[in-house]
Amino acid sequence: MNFSTNLKNFWKYRELLMELISKNIRLKYKNSILGILWSMLEPLLTMIVLTIVFGSIFKKNIENFPVYVLIGRITYTFFAQGTKESMEAVLRNKQLIKKIYVPKYFFPVAAVCSTFITFVISFIPLIIVMLLTGIRLCWTNLFVIFPLINVLITALGIGLILSSIRVFFGDVKHLYSVALLMVMYMTPIFYPASIIEEKYLPFIKINPLFNIVDMIRQSLMYQTIPNLHTYVVSLAYGLVCLVIGIVFFYKTQDKFIFHI
Repeated sequence: MNFSTNLKNFWKYRELLMELISKNIRLKYKNSILGILWSMLEPLLTMIVLTIVFGSIFKKNIENFPVYVLIGRITYTFFAQGTKESMEAVLRNKQLIKKIYVPKYFFPVAAVCSTFITFVISFIPLIIVMLLTGIRLCWTNLFVIFPLINVLITALGIGLILSSIRVFFGDVKHLYSVALLMVMYMTPIFYPASIIEEKYLPFIKINPLFNIVDMIRQSLMYQTIPNLHTYVVSLAYGLVCLVIGIVFFYKTQDKFIFHI
């Protein structure tokens, strides 16, 4: 794998990547009346339901339960949707791959990046809910950019791995649905992390979203700077996923043409 050649190739086709990202966003809302507004309404509606269902159970343990739930939910939704879209990206564009040369990794990368854009848009209703519930904005909120970068890197890495495996093994989409269900319940979305027994924490923290969601809440809800150790661990996790994803995709991409 020649890094310099791949970098030049990326720069040469950068406009195509931008177009793929734009195309994914347009297609996602093509037949939707609400359009991109749904990216803001959906997490709000989910927050309301989860607050009604679980608020009475955990409200005493969690300050500002609606914001707590909303942060966890939109982060998980991005990770789940981004990696699932990425997993199908190569097969979805197989006709284009067969006809012309396109850097194949552009398709899973564009899928994750387009989902990330809608994820960032979903922060608009989050900020509104924060203000309505008495959380003032301050300079420490800017530190949210670091866990956002972490979750993007992690999703890109896992997305590249999944997109490669999906070409060869169709059943991976069913297995990954189960894995995402596990990730959801292992992420403190609607329950406090404090209820997890100490002996189970090392296993729970294998979940890539555990530390990321916590850091986003630290930056926005509790208005503190995320713990440096937590950030480094989370970043290392994401970078390992990304490196493995890039190498794995590069090693398998030449065989795609025989399976699509």
